[in-house]
Amino acid sequence: MVEVEVVELLVSAAHRFAGRPSQGPADGPEDERVSRVEVRRGLGLVGDRYFGRPAHRDASVTIMAAEHLPVRPDGAVGLLQTRRNILLRGVDIDSCVGSTVALDCGAGPVTFAVNRPARPCAWMDVTVGPGAWRALRDKGGVRCTPLSDGVLTVGRATFAVVDAPPGAG
Repeated sequence: MVEVEVVELLVSAAHRFAGRPSQGPADGPEDERVSRVEVRRGLGLVGDRYFGRPAHRDASVTIMAAEHLPVRPDGAVGLLQTRRNILLRGVDIDSCVGSTVALDCGAGPVTFAVNRPARPCAWMDVTVGPGAWRALRDKGGVRCTPLSDGVLTVGRATFAVVDAPPGAG
């Protein structure tokens, strides 16, 4: 178990990156970040665009490491630009593909199956800045399935790999 920080949480009711990046993001609320989110086993984050969607059941929650975000001169890169759900500081979540992990913000652990990488797309060059798409390859976060119900909050948390794939170390 390791101490981490939940830096940001994002719950978006609408898919904002549709169409061509040159057209810009779809309209939506200015800020979809929240300080608290409810997680439902097998469904995702309550209120999020992928909650309970059959096509996204194995990828309904995305987690990203803050350490992998590119730095802009204004320093304002986060979940609003990457559209991931959970931004963690203190763990290389990208190395956990194939594992089951637990994140505990103080209300009890919430477990996730870390299924596959969340590949960055061309939108990153528009929302983060030129070169971000390439810079985030293999560091764009992970797509997960929640394995338990619970609550996550911004702030201090603990993180643990509770089941790793064979040969991981």
